[in-house]
Amino acid sequence: MATKIKVKLILELRASLMSRNAIAQLRGMSRNSVTSVFRIADQMGIAYSDVKDKSPDEVYKLFFPDKHAVESLYQAPDYEYVHSELKKVGVTLKLLWKEYLDTCSAVVTMPMGYTKYCRGYQDHTVSNKLTNHLEHRPGVKAEVDWSGPTMSYTDMQTGEVITAYLFVGTLPYSQYSYVEPCLDMKQNTWLRCHVHMYEYFNGVPIRTVCDNLKTAVIKHPKEGDIILNDEYEALAQHYVTAVMPTGVRKPKQKSSVEGTVGKIATAIIARLRNRRFASFNELKLGVSDALDDFNKAPFQIREGSRFEIFDGEERQYLHSLPEIPYEIADWFYQRSIGLDSHIVLAKNRYSCPHQYMGKKVDVRVSENFVEIYYMDQRITTHKKFPGYLTNRYSTHEEDMPDHFNKPEWDDTRIVHWAYSIGKHTGEVIERIFSNVKIKEQGYNPSLSVLRLSKTYSEARLETACELALTKVNVPRYHHLKTILASNQDQVFLGNKQKQSTPTRDGEGYVRGPEYYGGKIR
Repeated sequence: MATKIKVKLILELRASLMSRNAIAQLRGMSRNSVTSVFRIADQMGIAYSDVKDKSPDEVYKLFFPDKHAVESLYQAPDYEYVHSELKKVGVTLKLLWKEYLDTCSAVVTMPMGYTKYCRGYQDHTVSNKLTNHLEHRPGVKAEVDWSGPTMSYTDMQTGEVITAYLFVGTLPYSQYSYVEPCLDMKQNTWLRCHVHMYEYFNGVPIRTVCDNLKTAVIKHPKEGDIILNDEYEALAQHYVTAVMPTGVRKPKQKSSVEGTVGKIATAIIARLRNRRFASFNELKLGVSDALDDFNKAPFQIREGSRFEIFDGEERQYLHSLPEIPYEIADWFYQRSIGLDSHIVLAKNRYSCPHQYMGKKVDVRVSENFVEIYYMDQRITTHKKFPGYLTNRYSTHEEDMPDHFNKPEWDDTRIVHWAYSIGKHTGEVIERIFSNVKIKEQGYNPSLSVLRLSKTYSEARLETACELALTKVNVPRYHHLKTILASNQDQVFLGNKQKQSTPTRDGEGYVRGPEYYGGKIR
């Protein structure tokens, strides 16, 4: 999650007549942040049309000058000179960048980093419609896309033919490629394929060039900043690679992967066309074997194979993989922190620092962890419970309030309320508290039970608790709710009253003849 408010984006969405609530919900932002931008814009009389030509950092600095980290001014490279010099034998962007560093040092100005320098050169060639006939540089970029042609496998249980889509990634210098079959083309699948591709290459290029897919690019205007999907941008930051979408309807900017997609269709899809795969794993294994042959097959014109050139010439130029792979995550917004200092997620509870009790938080859920954010700041992290577990608590003891900072409800008040209803209700609540590790975990379950008295009356709740205690060791809300909703408590009370009705003096209870199978005459 970004740490700075996306002021320019908020102004743009406001200009399209979206409300602050809609902006906050659509973009997963804090409503307070959106409101602050609206308020400052009104005070300063600024609309999107006034800042559309400015960069996001410039707009942020305009709205929040005290918070903005001062951006150093870079010395602009002479990209006309760069373009002409690159035509000379042995001259590389790396060499020209080092010469640029020396120039900046001599005149005491701030130089660009290598990635920014390369991105600026690519933008220069595109904006000036220059055709770069130069040889691809090793380790500089990978090009990624979905293949148009698809594959399939047959579900042996149902007989259904299931379509599989192919993700393709290519290093243009060596043409070394990665292909992965997928069951969909959704965002998480797209991101996961990138993680697997970098692991397959055992390194990361400086740039990752993609098409203008909805799972990657939110907006690619003719003028102004490209707006990437948040998760895609986060993946790029994790792997320290610059995601660079191609221009709209400009396949020339991504020619290697476009060509590889066609070659893959021939080398893999056509080769496996007569095989019938009985499972997705079998299909993945078949594609993996065919890909290995594709990368090791000799070039028809160029010497060597894709693998030989990658292994001998390009691998060394890739950045090292981070120690921890990027984890694909889902976001859940505006979750409430309960009186027990926990949020509920997938029927399990995760604790938050008690000072945030009653606040709304955003939750990032990855494969292994649950991260909780308040106002764009992470406040706690938990190990995620497996999907098959429910009604579990993950509680950090330091999150719980101490005796100097009691919440609105505590165990003493709750138990007192329960016994004011009746002894059986009190016993149910005490059993709930005795069945949790820390008392705060019993707040919500106990209060949910006691609030049934407001719907069904205290007398009925007391009867339901008496009945539940004969059937369940620790009655909970769902037990009592079932009893009350089905009127089992009233049936139980009626039977109890019948049994306690006294007979007339000197008389016992006499069963009728029908009880013994006789007939009434």
